[in-house]
Amino acid sequence: MLYKHSKGFTLVEMLIVLGILAVLITIILIAINPAQQLMFARNTKRNADVNQILNAVDQYFVVNGSMPAGITTTAKTITSTAGAGNIDFCTNLVNEFIAAMPIDPTTGTYADCTNYSTGYTIQKSSGANNRITVSAPSAESATISVTR
Repeated sequence: MLYKHSKGFTLVEMLIVLGILAVLITIILIAINPAQQLMFARNTKRNADVNQILNAVDQYFVVNGSMPAGITTTAKTITSTAGAGNIDFCTNLVNEFIAAMPIDPTTGTYADCTNYSTGYTIQKSSGANNRITVSAPSAESATISVTR
């Protein structure tokens, strides 16, 4: 007796494999959640930037014996744009204490020290201890602020 063996997969087998793959891909996408991972990455950059700015201000203080002019007890945005709520100390920090002004990944812009907006704020405490706080107001689902 002769048996004829056909090679390949049946339609039912193919549909079952595709169904299993679809379920696995859905589970992986839910577990990875790319939007949340991108948010964490942006917040990690903000945290590093805030520390970098604060380190540069600290180094400026050590070398010059005083803080950069314009830091007050009111939070000011670090930017080249003139205004009462802004502070521009890029020329005091860049090249000597920091390579370039760090910028917020979603709101910041930087061309050079004459045209930039970091998206970060800086202020000093009102007490005698003169602590400096640098914050990232655009942080997503988190509060990013460092005080020294």
